[in-house]
Amino acid sequence: MESEMRSIGEMARDSGLSVSALRFYDGAGVLPPARVDPVSGYRWYDPEQLDEARLLARLRRTGMPLADIRLVLAGWSGADTDLVRGLLRAQVRRLERGLAEARGELSTVRALLDRRENPMAPLRTTALRLTVAAPALAAALDAVRFAAGTDPDLPVLGGVLVDVADGALHTVATDRYRLAVARAAVTAQDGPPARFVVPSPLADAMRALLPAAGEVELALDGDQVALEAGGRQAAGECLGHGFPDYRRLVRLPAGTRVPVDAPAFRRAVETGPVRVGEAPAGERGGQAAELSLLKVTGDGSAVTVCADGDDDPGRVAVNRRYLLDALDAAAGDRLVLEFGAPTAPLAIRRADTDDTFSVLMPVRLES
Repeated sequence: MESEMRSIGEMARDSGLSVSALRFYDGAGVLPPARVDPVSGYRWYDPEQLDEARLLARLRRTGMPLADIRLVLAGWSGADTDLVRGLLRAQVRRLERGLAEARGELSTVRALLDRRENPMAPLRTTALRLTVAAPALAAALDAVRFAAGTDPDLPVLGGVLVDVADGALHTVATDRYRLAVARAAVTAQDGPPARFVVPSPLADAMRALLPAAGEVELALDGDQVALEAGGRQAAGECLGHGFPDYRRLVRLPAGTRVPVDAPAFRRAVETGPVRVGEAPAGERGGQAAELSLLKVTGDGSAVTVCADGDDDPGRVAVNRRYLLDALDAAAGDRLVLEFGAPTAPLAIRRADTDDTFSVLMPVRLES
């Protein structure tokens, strides 16, 4: 009887899972409701499902993969708990590996702090020194910082690549699901071309030093990079990993370019319908992600945010938060969205230049 069952709202309130998460876990076959109203589609849960939902919420808070959670729930009420215990041990090992990596990173930070507090080491010959307009460097960092990775399993992506060549400085960041590129002109350069990755915290410290006008100097000496601005300095060690060849990642086939009014389009994305999907790998908390489904109008003049029930084969699904971040980073009232196939990346470009843009990977929609 429905009077004895929990509505999806009540289940969300009592379990610690959001309504959107419960819908996602239903669709994924992890926690289907006991009954779905055939007319309204409303979900109802048996009272005993509350314990399962609470267990699911606890496991997702640890970051356990969904595939493992499905097995834990399937074996929870069985007489043989060996599988469940094995899955729990495997998750503890994953968390311990992550903690060990975090300790290693903090040890590196402490070493950098010690070096700053005790600057007794002899100076080395500067391999590269260049001068850049402060507003141009600030804009280049702002345009890409949002796309830097945070996954501890991929430390090389946890920073901003600086690529200096041919009288220009390119900043690049990616977390696998999005990639952003920006360009700033170099006004003076002493040294050869170079590519180095600035850790995200150091990139933020550099950005905070940049004045609203004037020029600043960026110097690279071995694995050390420093920004000098107005008598102040932000310096530290580059990431010691090889960054992927971003030029290959942005060689996209020609697509349909649609000019958009950025503020109006952002409002449409922010308030429009969404589909619930699983959070990208590497993100903590395991919360379901919200997807925006985009479609180019028939005459190619506009982009609309379509409803979940729209089965147009040309629609493209992207992580809504990632899309909003990209629109904010583009920092312009007029932008250009470039669409290829539904499985091809979506490019967000400024209308006034092709040198600054971002790319979002689409999310595959289940049939």
